[in-house]
Amino acid sequence: MSTRASSAVLEPVKAPGGHPAEAPLARLHAEIERIAKRATGPVGIAAVHLNSNTRVSFNAAERFPMASTCKIALAVKILRMVEQQELSLEQMIELQPGDLHPGSGTLSSLFIRKGVVLSIHNLLELTMRISDNSATDLLLRVAGGGSAVNEFLQRSGIDGMNLDRTLLDVLVERNGLPQQPKDFAWVEDTYDELCGKVDKDEREAARNRFESDPRDTSTPGAMVALLQKLRKGELLNAQHTDLLLKLMQSCKTGHERLRGMLPPETIVAHKTGTFNKVLVADAGVITLPYELGDVAIAAFVRRTENDVSERIIAHISRAVYDFFLFHTPPGGKLLW
Repeated sequence: MSTRASSAVLEPVKAPGGHPAEAPLARLHAEIERIAKRATGPVGIAAVHLNSNTRVSFNAAERFPMASTCKIALAVKILRMVEQQELSLEQMIELQPGDLHPGSGTLSSLFIRKGVVLSIHNLLELTMRISDNSATDLLLRVAGGGSAVNEFLQRSGIDGMNLDRTLLDVLVERNGLPQQPKDFAWVEDTYDELCGKVDKDEREAARNRFESDPRDTSTPGAMVALLQKLRKGELLNAQHTDLLLKLMQSCKTGHERLRGMLPPETIVAHKTGTFNKVLVADAGVITLPYELGDVAIAAFVRRTENDVSERIIAHISRAVYDFFLFHTPPGGKLLW
């Protein structure tokens, strides 16, 4: 393999006879590197074929803002609490005006009156399927906050990921918005109005502070480790693993990212993350056809236009998919 300087790390498998089977992996590395050059900011990729444990990575140890990909870790923590009988999926939560937060989803636009009650299961569905930020922050409160999620991640052997703030706090700080009372209802019109009042220089300064903030960040490698452990049943029992993966399969956002160039029938259990002009991300598990196994993959793109970032993620996802499709026989072991 070439020894030229690169931020990509490959873990080659051995061919029969003990020689590194590095040529196909080197080609995959070169293709990822070529695609990543289209971005105007850093790109981070990690992927692992779960059956053979073959890995490929590019800037996989660099920290990126998680945005809504953090919801995977939160959902795992909530379901773990259900298993430990600390919570019930049928447990009901009454929404208060202060529970309505800006961002993707429907709660802030539909349920602006008192008396709305949703179950933990409802909140999980809203969080994972349509990325509702109000539902997410409610679940984070139920989970015991970011510190409880981080403790769970550490106990589970996930290094390089931390969830520290509510998504409301993240959005407020990222946009340089003034803090509001706890019972303040952040409906979309109000949020947009407040954002419009922020001075351009302060907005840029807030974004720069946000991009250098280590809070609520993950390495691509840590995100893939979380997905790998989830898919292999090492974090949750079979029932709750299946529940979460099915929710991720029904994700309604980011169809042009990991899914973007894959065959339409491909099963992809994923969760997207977006901060406009700051980050575009997608993380999930791709099921290969012909019983060739699963690939856990996480892709993060900083400081680039969203449509370009989505194409970068889609092209890299397809390159990884094709690599394992054509180098893995039934049973999951590589051909070499």
